[in-house]
Amino acid sequence: MTTSRGETSFTREPAGVGRSDKPALITGGAGFIGTNVAERLLGTGKPVIVLDNLSRSGVKHNLQHLCDTFGDLLQVEIGDVRDAGTVQKAAAQCDSIYHLAAQVAVTTSLVQPVEDLEVNLLGTLNVLEAARKRRSPPPILFASTNKVYGDLGDVELTQVGNRHVPRDRDRRAHGINESQPLEFHSPYGCSKGAADQYVLDYARMYGLPNVVFRMSCIYGQHQFGTEDQGWVAHFARQILGEGRLSIYGDGMQVRDILYVDDLVAAMLLAMERADVLAGRAFNIGGGPDHAVSLLDTVGYLSQLSGLEPRIRYGPPRKGDQPYYVSDTRSFSEATGWMPQVPVEQGISRLCRWIEENVQPDVPEHPRHEDRVLGTLQKE
Repeated sequence: MTTSRGETSFTREPAGVGRSDKPALITGGAGFIGTNVAERLLGTGKPVIVLDNLSRSGVKHNLQHLCDTFGDLLQVEIGDVRDAGTVQKAAAQCDSIYHLAAQVAVTTSLVQPVEDLEVNLLGTLNVLEAARKRRSPPPILFASTNKVYGDLGDVELTQVGNRHVPRDRDRRAHGINESQPLEFHSPYGCSKGAADQYVLDYARMYGLPNVVFRMSCIYGQHQFGTEDQGWVAHFARQILGEGRLSIYGDGMQVRDILYVDDLVAAMLLAMERADVLAGRAFNIGGGPDHAVSLLDTVGYLSQLSGLEPRIRYGPPRKGDQPYYVSDTRSFSEATGWMPQVPVEQGISRLCRWIEENVQPDVPEHPRHEDRVLGTLQKE
């Protein structure tokens, strides 16, 4: 069917569950993380509403996968979080909200700062207002970012092997915790940081059961990484495909990478315990045991594939953090959560998924788009 604005959409009644079982709403639900959250929930018989404008590369492929796999348990709304009416309509039906829709690239925000603000901040405010207007507001889990801490210029670093690491032994052992001062760099950092604070303040001022995840680098299946975002998947695609790779900076930047299955487990725990965790922000990533440099990751991928990429080095990007590793102890102590997938195993799984689903063509191959749009138009 079509919406009042002429956008293609379809709505299906949940199957296999009681009508009193309300769906979860996932904004950006056809994106990388959203697809994985939806897949986990739908696999348990939980109905899901996916709200997505399908603007990002690869999301039509993900949406088709969800449609083909889960059928009538899935409800899809093609729309934009900047449209308050669309958001309110979707939020009125749900018992929980995973707010993942966002403009996700620092580089894009530098070119299009107004659009970045509208998507990340206005979109989040629309979600918050839609929840606040409910008689019993549903819990909201907001996907924030480590970029709220700026470039971490106050963290003194030293070089160990091919990694930048903190001189301070406690930070080197545990990473960056939530007491790190906020310092927004780049339009993306400002828009996500402001949204992060709005989500927490709505918990404080209005009593909404909101939780914030300040996430490090997430990777895994259903990720169509690009040079601007999703760097682990991008590295894998480049090495498995063209064999060329651009690295900005010296390659010794360190991140704690977290396999998406572990993130989804953390999200479900946070949602289950939202009444206890409400109003708190947590740094979520792989932690020190899953910390890698860019060069480490290239090494893992080369070992797995047997291919040596041709690397071109460029100048560091504005606002890039030479080091960021999440101190996840706060969330672990609150819930018992710990990452389970080792780095080498996670990267191997990602490579298999890319080989089976992405190569040799990019995700926007016409057959994927035609299948999804054809499905939507039939409904």
